[in-house]
Amino acid sequence: MKKLLAAAAAFAVISVPSMAVDKSNTGCGLGYMIFKDQPSTVLFEILAVTTNGTSGNQTFGISSGTLECKQPAKVVKNDRLFKFVSENMDQLASDIASGNGETLDTVSELMNIPAEKRDLFYSKLQQNFENIYSSENVQSADVIDRIAEIAQDV
Repeated sequence: MKKLLAAAAAFAVISVPSMAVDKSNTGCGLGYMIFKDQPSTVLFEILAVTTNGTSGNQTFGISSGTLECKQPAKVVKNDRLFKFVSENMDQLASDIASGNGETLDTVSELMNIPAEKRDLFYSKLQQNFENIYSSENVQSADVIDRIAEIAQDV
């Protein structure tokens, strides 16, 4: 059995690679960064994946857009916005329903919506109220994601 495992490992290392470590197999992250220039063999791809898994770096890479990870478009990088929306969910719902109000002004400021586009932004939020506040128990992160989606069209 040991000879079989040794032969398989040797084959994986010395097999003729067609390219470097495949990112679609290993994902982004520290492991990919370390082994990306190595031959595309099972051994190096396993080492890349293991490095990613044991160091827990892919979450950081994805949320920060580093380590050759792509940051999702929906990520809102504004901690102040998250805190504000979390603390003002009821008033924000009321202002979105009416199409104006102080919480909408603050959200617009925190999201850097230009002043000349705010009326359109408020109108689109009002039109999408049911989607933004989809239930009584909607979470602030979901509200922010939905508002961010709408803001992309303004």
